[in-house]
Amino acid sequence: MSVVEMNVPTIGESITEVTLSQWLKKDGEYVELDEPICEFESDKATLEFPAEAAGKLIHVAAEGDDLEIGALVARIDTSAAKGSSDSAPDKAEAERKAEKEAPKEEPVQAAAKAENTSGYASGHPSPAAAKILKEGGVPAGEVKGTGRDGRITKEDAQKATEAKKQEPPAPQPEAKNAPAAPAPASPAHFSREVSRKKMSRMRRTIAKRLVSAKNETAMLTTFNEVDLTEVMNLRKKYQDRFVKKYGIKLGFMSLFAKACAKVLLEMPDVNARLDGEDLVYHDYADISIAISTPTGLVVPPVHNVESLSLAEIEFKIAELAEKARNGNLSLEEMQGGTFTITNGGVFGSLMSTPILNEPQSAILGMHAIKERPMVVDGEIKIRPMMYLALSYDHRVIDGSTSVTFLVKVKELLEDPMAMMMDL
Repeated sequence: MSVVEMNVPTIGESITEVTLSQWLKKDGEYVELDEPICEFESDKATLEFPAEAAGKLIHVAAEGDDLEIGALVARIDTSAAKGSSDSAPDKAEAERKAEKEAPKEEPVQAAAKAENTSGYASGHPSPAAAKILKEGGVPAGEVKGTGRDGRITKEDAQKATEAKKQEPPAPQPEAKNAPAAPAPASPAHFSREVSRKKMSRMRRTIAKRLVSAKNETAMLTTFNEVDLTEVMNLRKKYQDRFVKKYGIKLGFMSLFAKACAKVLLEMPDVNARLDGEDLVYHDYADISIAISTPTGLVVPPVHNVESLSLAEIEFKIAELAEKARNGNLSLEEMQGGTFTITNGGVFGSLMSTPILNEPQSAILGMHAIKERPMVVDGEIKIRPMMYLALSYDHRVIDGSTSVTFLVKVKELLEDPMAMMMDL
């Protein structure tokens, strides 16, 4: 019997542990070389793990297990003939039990495979697709997979749930000459059941980082408000020409990012980070954009915003957002950033206190735009107003610096043409 051991590969510099979120191949099933056998959930992304040899797969770890880099995941019996499989599941279970009870050896790290080239189990949903189907109440058996080997993709799940929403409700039979009777109370209204679900690795990582940011930084927040009349006039005047030329809409985020980048280079303290007893300054503005995904919030950065056009910023944000929501962001795309912008306004937030994205020293919070009466040149006028919040690490940034930064951003947004002309 010739056996190849499969260990958790080295994934990234900062990742020391992963969770085995899902087996894609059954215990005892024959697998081909480079065929994905399971999925790992890291702090930042879900990754497929390909087979390093062809043969019979023997599970060692179980779904939901937290595994260190280099830990044993499975074995592949390369002497097994294709088409063979275990007829006794108890044998595999005994092997797993023996593996867990055996003395632990120093794990050997395996290099991650560069490509995953072949199929998935037919009718088997990906983790993101499974979540969407569960929330939409659609059984996986009713969905036809369009992925490799018939696997159900996230897009398949979204289409299935949308189709179910559009189905007309089943007609209710009419009771003839029957007296109206009060409907019995549904037992569900009085349910006291409690369920427990393990947090995903991403959610656990987010929780740890939020607590760290709260406990390890001297975080304060300063507020201001911005009149977006001129920004909205700018978008209204140039939107059609912008779309015609670039094929993408001019949004608020690119204008906010551009304004922040300009002020960040003028005020390097806000663009700095603390490293031990040193302050690290940056002569560029890599602005992280907070993006909400089904598995949690991610903040991939747009690099060198100060040097990009508004159209280039819009394209990059759209690209990162699509990748984030499809779970396709690479680890490299999620690293770095010198400043963060988060927009709670898309969810209706009027005002909030954003929390720092360590090791960065500041984060700008955008909020909902509301028409409010404002005094302009001695007259009351209705203006589209937005509250701005800047949370900052007081160890790096003084209060006066934070207030001045926010005022400068406000002034640029209230006179966007001055920003365009670099005035």
